[in-house]
Amino acid sequence: MHVKKSSGLVRIGVFYDGNYFLHVSNYYNYVHGRKKRLSIAGLHEFIRQQAAIGEGVEPQLCRITDAHYFRGRVSAQEAAQRGSQLYYERVFDDILMSEGLVTHYFPIKSFHGKREEKNVDVHLALEAIDMAACGKMDVMVLIASDGDFVPLIRKINAMGIRVMLISWDFEFTNDEGQKMVTKTSQALIKEVSYPLQMHEMIDSRQGSIDPLLVNLFVQDDSQSVDRGNESVNEEVQEGEILSLKNGYGFIKYPNNNLFFHYTDVENVDFNDLITGDTVIFTVERKFNGQEVAKNVRKVR
Repeated sequence: MHVKKSSGLVRIGVFYDGNYFLHVSNYYNYVHGRKKRLSIAGLHEFIRQQAAIGEGVEPQLCRITDAHYFRGRVSAQEAAQRGSQLYYERVFDDILMSEGLVTHYFPIKSFHGKREEKNVDVHLALEAIDMAACGKMDVMVLIASDGDFVPLIRKINAMGIRVMLISWDFEFTNDEGQKMVTKTSQALIKEVSYPLQMHEMIDSRQGSIDPLLVNLFVQDDSQSVDRGNESVNEEVQEGEILSLKNGYGFIKYPNNNLFFHYTDVENVDFNDLITGDTVIFTVERKFNGQEVAKNVRKVR
């Protein structure tokens, strides 16, 4: 890594390809041995430390002054038809807001029967170039793997701003027996000043004990976001898990089955739960009046 001696504050702008980040986080949560999601807070601290090394300054002089998250998503009507997807997306929005990310969402539309995101990469590029032209950052961090970002990086380089690339390479076989491969564009890697191949760091022996790398993942007792819920019944209730999906589930409860999120599971990992497990929990009411289960603990 090239070391550039710098004086004064190093301003960092972080730009997320949101679908890519979600894909990587799902891989670590459901496929990789870590069985944990990526932590945005942990990733931002890692970025600050790596920027300090690259820029030749103390970590306290490296500050993330802007962070933007770009992603296409389905309409509210379609999300409502998918059960609790609206709630799950709201929970993730709360996490993004708590870490100071500005969200940029764009509609996913169908073209010739195929669902596609349109112009998400373009909007990311425009936002990055605007920040660079206004002199708002010294280092740009791109969390992506697509070679389509090469022209953007070349433009940013021409403006005298260093670029750090955060990316992962991995492959696995899905439930349908298909081989899924995620690989970073080599052209993209060659264009940036600080290429960080995260999978190599995480899977190394040092990666299992380095606190910076360990904290890249959501810890069992962290990243629980205050969602403005109102306590309904602080008494501990007992029920049976009816269903489990990607990061959330439902518990059998009188009158109305209760939704719960993976961040509300306390004494076991969400991935260790199965349908039919007996759990204890408390009940809270969300902002829209819906009751949900909190402090979910498996009865051993």
